[in-house]
Amino acid sequence: MFRHWLLGTTTAAVMALSPFVAQAQDTPAQGGDIVVTYKDDITTLDPAIGYDWVNWSLIKSLYSRLMDYEPGTANLKPSLAESFTVAPDGLTYTFKLRKGVKFSNGREVVASDVKYSIERAVNPKTQGPGAGFFGAIKGFEDVTGGKSEALSGIETPDASTVVFHLSRPDATFLHVLAINFASIVPKEAVEAAAGDFGKKPVGSGPFVLKDWTIGQKLEFDRNPDYFVKDIPHVDKVTIEVGQEPLVALLRLQKGEVDIAGDGIPPAKFLEIKNSPEGKQMIVDGEQLHTGYITLNTKVKPFDNVKVRQAVNMAVNKERITRILNGRATPANQPLPPLMPGYDKSFTGYAYDVEKAEALLAEAGYADGFETVLFSTNTDPQPRIAQAIQQDLAAIGVKAEVRALAQGNVIAAGGTEGEAPMIWSGGMAWIADFPDPSNFYGPILGCAGAVQGGWNWSWYCNADLDKRAVEADSMSDPAKAAERQKVWGKIFTDIMADAPWVPVINERRVVAKSLRMGGADNIYIDPTRVINYDAIYVKQQ
Repeated sequence: MFRHWLLGTTTAAVMALSPFVAQAQDTPAQGGDIVVTYKDDITTLDPAIGYDWVNWSLIKSLYSRLMDYEPGTANLKPSLAESFTVAPDGLTYTFKLRKGVKFSNGREVVASDVKYSIERAVNPKTQGPGAGFFGAIKGFEDVTGGKSEALSGIETPDASTVVFHLSRPDATFLHVLAINFASIVPKEAVEAAAGDFGKKPVGSGPFVLKDWTIGQKLEFDRNPDYFVKDIPHVDKVTIEVGQEPLVALLRLQKGEVDIAGDGIPPAKFLEIKNSPEGKQMIVDGEQLHTGYITLNTKVKPFDNVKVRQAVNMAVNKERITRILNGRATPANQPLPPLMPGYDKSFTGYAYDVEKAEALLAEAGYADGFETVLFSTNTDPQPRIAQAIQQDLAAIGVKAEVRALAQGNVIAAGGTEGEAPMIWSGGMAWIADFPDPSNFYGPILGCAGAVQGGWNWSWYCNADLDKRAVEADSMSDPAKAAERQKVWGKIFTDIMADAPWVPVINERRVVAKSLRMGGADNIYIDPTRVINYDAIYVKQQ
């Protein structure tokens, strides 16, 4: 039977996320071309690999998944799946696919494509950061361990049926089937791309990639064969890259740009906010976000917990919120305040320079040490990194700031694993789905501490991993409150090991042109960042 209770986490999260409840809006207009700007180029459009906040939204719109969300909300719904059932024990999920859905190469999407796509995301040869999300599917360990390339827990009895067999109940599984790593791709297109599928994407989503001029722009056209009527609303989205945020904002004010993707530079925020058209241009809302500093636990001196704790005490988080015009609050734990499981009673590490110096001395670094702090190079991130640099200098730590393009920072953290410290601003963690587990597995769990992963602290605690699995196995809605407490304790226990410095929970601010329509929550979508499927141009 159809088990609504498996969506219990979503329901609880939506209640907590009042800013993300669907907002009333006018009937969307159809047609129009829009221009969106970003400073950094897009690294990849491969759904098994892409995992930054810019390409996440674009990948969402290029591909389809079995599940999706109502626009602007965290409400799950079937998407590529027409329907699904769940066995009473929560271990078997059966999905029926929509008929007639086509990839942009013209071929119909069939059940074997679903199996191939998820196996590809799990396969270590792909070097994607999302494998761990699928850990509950039978055969997962065999694939990740290199013993097999097929997940024994995925069956395709016919072209329109996919059956998943889990090794344990998983309260997040429907969410997992809605994230980008579960996007469906055609095997023949992946193989034809010969390792370059991220530049030659083929999907069945609302948009298709029309053209990509590296370092300049990407052009996405409306997919005329998309299976949802009147989606998307705009005919074309042009992503212009290499645009400084200040220049992009000036162009937006002139009507040359429709969305300034990197937001409003802090130096211009009050000016724009107080302008006659400010209320119509600015979308400002809360999000499931934590900005943090990673401390690489595999390299000296950050292999010493006292050093990590000292750095936690050295960072003046209040000063960083001021750099952001107060559009953030200081953080003391990985979970953001809006996330179920957040522990309001937890105080974390107070800002205390003297105690930080004492801890460094206990660790054998009374004279401090030298290190490197990586940051993205888009304002205000280098300025925040410099503020952190000054805080560290106060306890004798000399940190060289390396402000690089986002792709280079990601590589330093997850590919080479060379970065001792990373300020995550500009690519800080925004939830893939509204469940506390999403702030653990990819960024603090052992599964994320791999080549290509996002656990840039390279922190792996087997005991916490076990507790995390136990928490996600609590799929009965009657245990939802208990499950949240279990997760909350996991995150506060993590802070004893201090692999991170949680710094801020930041509001997201988007600047859009006056001709753009749609409710605020599709420009600050809780699962997409920007929902390109739902935005529209007002009738002129």
